[in-house]
Amino acid sequence: MPGRIIEALKHCKTNHPVFLLDEVDKLYSGNQGSPSAALLELLDPEQNSTFHDHYLNMPFDVSKIMFIATANDIERLEPALKDRLEIIEMSGYSLKEKVKICEHHLLSRQLSKHCISPDYVNLDRRAIMAMIEEYTMEAGVRQLERNVGAICRHVALRLAEALNSDPGADVLPDMELPIKINEADIHRILKIKHMKRVKIVEKMRPLPPGVCFGLSVTTNGGKVMPIEASKSKGTGKIVTTGHLGKVLNESILVAKGWLGANAERFGLKTLEENDIHVHLPAGSINKDGPSAGTGLACALVSLATGVPLRSDAAVTGEISLTGHVLPIGGVKEKVLAAQREGLRRVVLPKSNEEEYLKIDEDIRQEMDVVLADTVEEVIGAMMEKSPVLAKL
Repeated sequence: MPGRIIEALKHCKTNHPVFLLDEVDKLYSGNQGSPSAALLELLDPEQNSTFHDHYLNMPFDVSKIMFIATANDIERLEPALKDRLEIIEMSGYSLKEKVKICEHHLLSRQLSKHCISPDYVNLDRRAIMAMIEEYTMEAGVRQLERNVGAICRHVALRLAEALNSDPGADVLPDMELPIKINEADIHRILKIKHMKRVKIVEKMRPLPPGVCFGLSVTTNGGKVMPIEASKSKGTGKIVTTGHLGKVLNESILVAKGWLGANAERFGLKTLEENDIHVHLPAGSINKDGPSAGTGLACALVSLATGVPLRSDAAVTGEISLTGHVLPIGGVKEKVLAAQREGLRRVVLPKSNEEEYLKIDEDIRQEMDVVLADTVEEVIGAMMEKSPVLAKL
């Protein structure tokens, strides 16, 4: 049989179509070969004019095809394959965008799927927001649509029960329509099969010294990542827990190195006579990357001074050993995560200002975003009373 590419060309009857390669980060490499290796020739503009199909046993020009590939995690792509692609990052939806998508698309699609007239259901906007904020944790709307489907099945059951009370009736007997679904109904319907999302920020307030809210990005979107540091009598040893990767462990060393180099300058207590334990909760989840550097520095300064950090603020950014704040990725997702968790202030690297300005204006107006160039500026924004800045 012809390969999938030639078969698809035969089906669409043109040699310049658009091909969608969905979720290429999920390609499996085994003993029988790797599909990504076949894509290298297909996507390379220097080779795809003579693409070789084993069935045809002759070169075939596929250079006129436009290939669009999708991936949830770009880091899982093989470097050679990634090098042949132009990467376009797509941000997740904001709360307001998800509400509009639900009202204008998801609800009507699920009502049609469950054979329910739109005139029979009135889904309150507050109910939609509760469904998004408390029963989903995603960048897209897949779980949201499942939840809407559960609501529609609940409505269908109520309608069926009403008709069952009078099987010969042509219309629903004595039933007030449309059926109104409010926030209380959402909790009642979804609480059994859908786990309610717990806001970690609410559980950890007020923050003790040594605890900071960081920000991270996963395939499910942005996330608030608590950073905890404690000390005990010892020799300056560092213990890390929380399933941390190599880069994140190095960020801890950089933050401690910066604190040690600047302790005398800022009048901070050194931590050399204490062992430090750094922990990032959710220990079963892998965590890595350099963007926790500013959060780690804030947690260690708070631990050294005994001054707690703001409980309404989160921070993200890589740091250098000399105290410069370096750019990071996923700015929009991180700001949305802070907004979703009810945080008011977000501290970002100054060098990410361009990405920050691309965020919707209504979100920027709601959040107090501080752009910082140095660790000192970050600490000043994260502490109510900054002993570090007082020494400047």
